[in-house]
Parts: sequence; C-alpha cells; structure tokens
Amino acid sequence: MMNKRPIPSTGELLPVVGCGTWRTFDVGDDAAAQARLAEVLKVLFEAGGSVIDSSPMYGSSEAVAGTLLTRLNAHQKVFVATKVWTQGREAGITQMEESMRRFQQPRIDLMQIHNLLDWRTQLATLRDWKASGRIRYIGITHYTPSAFGDVDAIMRSEKIDFVQIDYSADDRAAEDRLLPLAAERGIGVVINQPFSGGSLLAGLRNRPLPDWAQEIDCTSWAQVLLKYVLAHPAVTCVIPGTGKPEYMIDNVHAGVGRYPDAALRKQIVAAVSV
Repeated sequence: MMNKRPIPSTGELLPVVGCGTWRTFDVGDDAAAQARLAEVLKVLFEAGGSVIDSSPMYGSSEAVAGTLLTRLNAHQKVFVATKVWTQGREAGITQMEESMRRFQQPRIDLMQIHNLLDWRTQLATLRDWKASGRIRYIGITHYTPSAFGDVDAIMRSEKIDFVQIDYSADDRAAEDRLLPLAAERGIGVVINQPFSGGSLLAGLRNRPLPDWAQEIDCTSWAQVLLKYVLAHPAVTCVIPGTGKPEYMIDNVHAGVGRYPDAALRKQIVAAVSV
C-alpha cells in the first residue's frame, strides 16, 4: 500500500500521492468523461491514496468530484482539500458552503486560501470554521515563486496546518526558503505542478529511462519526477493532476518503494536539465 507521512500539526498519517483536479475534472455532465474520472479515483483509492485537491476556480471540478465520490460510495475514503478564492467575509462563507454542497461532504478536511486572495479576512473565517468542526485543517496556496515572499511571511506570522506550493525537479525555488521553513514551523506541505504543468514530463517521455531509475523502483519518468519531490523530507503529499486512469496507475506507484538520496536527486536534476 501507499506510503504515508504525518501531518505535522496532528500526527495524522496522510498518503503521499493524491490527485489534483485543475482542468482534468472540469467536465460538467459529460458522462464518458465522468466515467473515466471515476476510474481515476478508483485507482487512487485502491492504491491507498485519499487526497483530492480542488478549488471553486476550477469550473465544475468540485461538483464532478462530489458526484463521483457519491457514485463510488467513497466519501469515507477521501481527504478533501479545496480552497476559498474570493474577496470579503460573507463572499468567502458563501463560497465555502457551496464547496461543501458540491463535494457532498459534511465537512472539508483541508480548506486553503487560494493564491492568498484576501488572506487576512479568509483566515479569520477558516479559524472559526475549524473551531466549529466544519473544516479540519487550514492552509494557504500559491503556484508561482514570485509569491514566495508573501507565503514566507504568512508561514512565519500565522498558525496554519498546510502550505501548498509548486515544486519540481526543474523548479526548485521552494528548496531555498519555504520547504526548510515548513519543517521548522511544523507545517504540512502539499506540492502542486510536480511536472511543471506537464511541460517537464512531456519533454522526457520519449527519452529512455536511465538505469539508475531501478535504484528507486521507478518504471517511468513520471515516477522519477514524483519521487524527486517526495524525497524532500518536508513534503507531505504531492497532487499530480490527471484525467486518465492509466496515468493515475503510473502516478500512484511513486507512493511506494525507495526514494532518491541526495546524490541521486542531483542526477535527476542533471537529467531534466539536458
């Protein structure tokens, strides 16, 4: 079964590979697309994964995920992470309540402030909701290193459970400040864009897998890239997005077996830099 890591603020164990829903789950009522996505989630759950990450920014993704969780009778298996992405207290409350309806969940496991939008206002509400049991964990997100200064400041000044940031073998800015800070502050880390939005993986697909991939039990470049991310001790979970069951099968294999040491991580960086 998939490896798990403790959420620093509680010690609860979280499976290390989840599923992002940006673009891939925004399929509306398309029955064929929903059927494929149901298979994606089945693969995730059967491998021992649980984390699904979404946002009201992602079109119909929250509603589609909620529909599929009900169809699969999987609401007890999932760790739902979504976001608030709006200005103002009342607008934030309305949006979060809609997210709960869309996910068909009695509570949200992790509510995050998407791209730090109106973060002071929303964080106060998140704390109230956490205290009342409507959400279990709170966090902040961003997807670009240009915002890391603001993310750093919030991590230092506020008590949060999670930070979600971009990090990959060719986008390593998080290694300098945020990942060490998360470890220091006891903040869980969710990693988005482990394939650099898909461009990194696309550039590697037709290249032969190096022999050293066997040392970390990898049979694909996707697994190598995910294991690079997971090898950092501050990382709690990685959420590659996919709408294809075969890609999910590939991704979840990064959640088991060995991880690269410092020397092999350097080889991975060198390989993707060619």
